[in-house]
Amino acid sequence: MARPSGSEAHAMPATTRQGHVVVAPDKFKGTLEAAEAAARIAAGIRRAAPGVEVRELPVADGGEGTLAAALAAGFARVPVKVAGPTGVPVDAALAVRGDTAVVELAQAAGLARLPGGRTAPLTAGSYGVGELIGRALDHGARRIVLGLGGSASTDGGAGLLQALGVSLLDGDGVELPPGGAALRRLARIDSGPSARILEGVEVVVACDVDNPLLGPRGAAAVYGPQKGASGADLVVLEEGLTRFADVVGATVGRDVRDAPGAGAAGGVGFAALALLGAAMRPGIELLLDLLGFDAEVRGAALVVTGEGCLDAQTLHGKAPAGVAAAAVRAGVPVAAVAGRVELSEREWRAAGFVAAYALGELGASPAEGLTRAGELAEVAGERLAADLLNR
Repeated sequence: MARPSGSEAHAMPATTRQGHVVVAPDKFKGTLEAAEAAARIAAGIRRAAPGVEVRELPVADGGEGTLAAALAAGFARVPVKVAGPTGVPVDAALAVRGDTAVVELAQAAGLARLPGGRTAPLTAGSYGVGELIGRALDHGARRIVLGLGGSASTDGGAGLLQALGVSLLDGDGVELPPGGAALRRLARIDSGPSARILEGVEVVVACDVDNPLLGPRGAAAVYGPQKGASGADLVVLEEGLTRFADVVGATVGRDVRDAPGAGAAGGVGFAALALLGAAMRPGIELLLDLLGFDAEVRGAALVVTGEGCLDAQTLHGKAPAGVAAAAVRAGVPVAAVAGRVELSEREWRAAGFVAAYALGELGASPAEGLTRAGELAEVAGERLAADLLNR
């Protein structure tokens, strides 16, 4: 199997480095939030190696969990009430430290924010995300970190812009209603006060996808079905996004529809690039910088990361691969803990891991990786401490 176990694990060389252990997992989707995963793994390490300092640093890749990672790193939680994806108010939050604010799109416009879980592919919008940004500015933020992922809408970020004072008008000069379908009627854009509001503000988008706005790899085609869009809906949404891109391009004098990440979060990436002047960075790289990972890992003996499933997607910008790359650059060995490990040993070793532990293989049955995830994460911490820390 992909994880070391039994005699195979103990045959692996233990580290003789003196130093602390950094536990930096992402969430184990459906079982453990990142902070809980970090706490459970750390508890196991402390039991097996009581003399070792263990630092918990839960991470995220820019999607859901970004806010929680920032809060765990010492950012202050600012509760706000904003419009959800269908306009129904939702209780959300942003994270603030100094003049930096972290805004997680899923807090306002995520699939989990749909009333009763009922999708609204043609009318769901991103207005609440713009409200979150506005509240961050009210708190004095001059740098906005916008985490994308888990969006319930395909509106190209139109709602976000409207919340910041941009007018999206039809041929009669009437403001468009929410949703991607309405964009087909867009005639002109009036930036209003948005340019002044964002003057001198740095917007950085944390994104782990490179999809363009339109076409077979675009926001509607790839992600629309996840948001309840049928075949006919996808045609409508593509037409709306195409019209939006045309009018935006004519308004700002440049066309970013094909930029990598423009299709992220139903096209919110496009709006951020075109009208917020945003820079786009791989989510895990940005989050590691924000969380001060380089300082935490300095002098460490071992880094431990993980997620629900270590698989091919992990190798394409997901959090554990980013943590592994950063640890390797710092010259620190890194191990992975996951609910399931679907990569071969050759693959996870090539990604920089010295060991990989699957929760499903630490219990009596693979199903226990889900039902006893917290308990087994502690077992994994004990196992990896015994295998990899030479004290």
